[in-house]
Amino acid sequence: MTPTTREKVRLGLVGCGRIAQVAHLPAARKAVGVELVAVCDASEHLSTNVAHQYGVAGFTDLDAMLAVELDAVIVATPDRLHASNATAALEAGKHVLVEKPLASGADEARQLGELASSLGLKLQVGAMKRHDPGIEYAHEAVGRIGALLSVSCWYRVMAALRPPTEATLFPALVVDPDVRTHEAGFKADRERYLLATHGVHVFDSLRYLAGDLRDLSVRKTQVGSDFAWHGRGALAEGAGTATFEIAANVHADWSEGFDIYGELGHVAVRSWFPFYRRASAVRLFLEQTCEETVPKFGDADPYERQLEAFARAIRDGSATNPGAEDGLAAVQMVEAAAESARLDGAVVAL
Repeated sequence: MTPTTREKVRLGLVGCGRIAQVAHLPAARKAVGVELVAVCDASEHLSTNVAHQYGVAGFTDLDAMLAVELDAVIVATPDRLHASNATAALEAGKHVLVEKPLASGADEARQLGELASSLGLKLQVGAMKRHDPGIEYAHEAVGRIGALLSVSCWYRVMAALRPPTEATLFPALVVDPDVRTHEAGFKADRERYLLATHGVHVFDSLRYLAGDLRDLSVRKTQVGSDFAWHGRGALAEGAGTATFEIAANVHADWSEGFDIYGELGHVAVRSWFPFYRRASAVRLFLEQTCEETVPKFGDADPYERQLEAFARAIRDGSATNPGAEDGLAAVQMVEAAAESARLDGAVVAL
């Protein structure tokens, strides 16, 4: 039986850490059209306990899990392992949903996309914001406001408010202290880690809503352990300009959104802390009629919705959203932003 004819996509997950436990595994439990079959983590403590919690097989060796009858794999390991884990899954004939970023660098991301294409397999990037129904609505609404003049977006991660907020929203997590200590060493380069982690969200959403940029110019600010990147770029289509801010951290509440102004109107987007699982608030204003539309949404868990979209793409052969090219573009923009900031705001072509 092929993945396209199976009633439910049989799913394995590699990487049983925080993002898997708070996002992907709960989504797999309730998503329509998928069946979680196995999990894998190099930590026996994590693999055993998470597998027990979800009533599935647990593995510490990825090749062993890939030998199980699976259709697809979620890669939720640390960023530096995305390329190797996704490559192993693709070469084993599995479709892959890989957490953002697609890979640690543009070369790896490009190779992953080429491999998936050559094998005829689906490769989707876990930029789940595209599956926020508010963002989906905004994507369509932008097409109604004509040529874009001005786009501004911001993504500000809260500092002191984040731990208690997550403690309220997150389920009890299985933690391996040795793994946590080990991974902390890879996050010690805070500047690089923060830009890669948060920048891909900003840049993917920017491309999804406003299109590609021709270039960008970025300046970085650091105060203690807090970083902010402020940038601008020329939209690839037309004469519009986009500005963006990525701040980690801000000593206030979470703040994220878009203001998009076109020749015919305005689209405003205000997004929430992702784990609220609340659709972004959107307003569409059309100047000709002086009417403002403010849609309301129900089903709004972007992690569940992205997994259901992944399963549909596998079953019906449709394109993944976002796909490998989108994942590559986001990584390239992160690299360009880092280069521009290093050069004190020099314009870097994309």
